[in-house]
Amino acid sequence: MKKEVILLTVVVLSVAGFAHAQDEIHGTAALTWQSKYVWRGFDVYDDHSAIQPSVDLDLFGTGFGLCVTAHRANSSGNIAGIGFEDLERWDYNLYYGGKLFEDEAYATNWRMGYVHYNYPDNSSHTESSLDLSELHWIFSFPNAIPGGVVPTYVLVKLWPYNSNTRLGDTASGFAHIFMLDYALSVQPILPDTDEQVLRLHSELVFNDGVHPLGAPGVDHDWSNLTFGVETDFDLGNNLCLTPGIYQQISMDDSVNDEDETWVNLSLKYKF
Repeated sequence: MKKEVILLTVVVLSVAGFAHAQDEIHGTAALTWQSKYVWRGFDVYDDHSAIQPSVDLDLFGTGFGLCVTAHRANSSGNIAGIGFEDLERWDYNLYYGGKLFEDEAYATNWRMGYVHYNYPDNSSHTESSLDLSELHWIFSFPNAIPGGVVPTYVLVKLWPYNSNTRLGDTASGFAHIFMLDYALSVQPILPDTDEQVLRLHSELVFNDGVHPLGAPGVDHDWSNLTFGVETDFDLGNNLCLTPGIYQQISMDDSVNDEDETWVNLSLKYKF
């Protein structure tokens, strides 16, 4: 297991190093600490903190991108009978996007992508495999609402990556995510800096009966309403520190039977 993690880390860092050497490839490398890892309403590590390294590459300015993200709990435990060490996950997201009708009220920023959710300790072609596949379509409308509020709709289709696993139909289905974002400019927080921009975010999720670990009994219902705010602090040399705080109102007990509050802290390097 540790050898696989080291190998994957080397691959990610190698990709980032190659990208840095190319004028046509740009992106962001980040390391994020979360007091809780909450994913589409689910408290993945049951109130335990997590670490998330990632590399997001813009490939040659073509609209194609590649994002690799790891998720690992910072302590031991288990959920749904599976230990946290077996729930380490690597997300490989290949996406393509663009813009339509840029000068119109119905201007649309769109993106579609494929994600392979890989669990290194549970990814074999057996009944124990937890690997998942996802297709998603994202549509944002920056001019639709006056005042700078940006609505976004995300359609997600999720299914088991390997056939004949224990995940079955309980990890297959759709999610519908409705978002609102707003950039609020306030007075500088640090001396000798420009105005501070607070990114306000909210999202409402409808879950089509899908549990990412294949547990049964998830309702076809609205699962959660989440609010959050984050901001960037420029550290110079293309580095920035991004703190954020989030509050989730859990609306369906089959997804999460308690409300959640968590904080993120990310160190990002743009190249």
